[in-house]
Amino acid sequence: MRYLIIGLGIYGSNLATDLTDMGAEVIGADIRPANIEAIKEYVSTAYIVDATDETSLGVLPLKNIDIAIVAIGENFGASIKTVAILKKHGVKCIYARAIDQLHQSILEGLNVQRILKPEQRAASDLVSELGLGSQVKSMQVDSESYVMRFDAPQFLTGISYAKIAEEGLYGLKLIAATRPKQKTNLLGLKVEEMEQIAISDADAVVNDGDQLLCFGRKSDFRNLYKHLETI
Repeated sequence: MRYLIIGLGIYGSNLATDLTDMGAEVIGADIRPANIEAIKEYVSTAYIVDATDETSLGVLPLKNIDIAIVAIGENFGASIKTVAILKKHGVKCIYARAIDQLHQSILEGLNVQRILKPEQRAASDLVSELGLGSQVKSMQVDSESYVMRFDAPQFLTGISYAKIAEEGLYGLKLIAATRPKQKTNLLGLKVEEMEQIAISDADAVVNDGDQLLCFGRKSDFRNLYKHLETI
């Protein structure tokens, strides 16, 4: 995959380096020379470009990219104008970062393929982490539904997984569960890996250190948070 990332601030530069680490080809563009200097060793090519100027943006290899990501965050107008110019140049797949609800609404009107809301996502993850008392990984399915992975709350220890799967957990549906297990690697060193638990097994019960993967609505997770606050 070949990506063009426009806007190489904190979010854009982290996105660029992570995509590069995954083996993708990344082209970076920013109006600030300092940002280009900081990222140039981590991307295939980096351009100093004013993305709001149609002529300047036209020098980029727009015909040879799979996805253009407009990561501009602090300049609402620049973000919108950049998306409009990319569409004018025939770029078919555009992801764009939204900084607020109005920005998101305008991007929706421009029919970008995906709207990125990193600040909202980070805040949501932190709220979940604080509520569940553990590190949480989440994926938003739609505006109301999430899949979350988190450490099994202590009050579940000893309870049958089959019972949780059958009855649910405050409205949440249990999808899977994993448990840490020590293994020996090729160098003879002991490492900890997560192994899947057969949640349909009547003898399988929740142990301290298990992780749950659950699906549910915001309100379901909120009900679980409230219960944890009372114990």
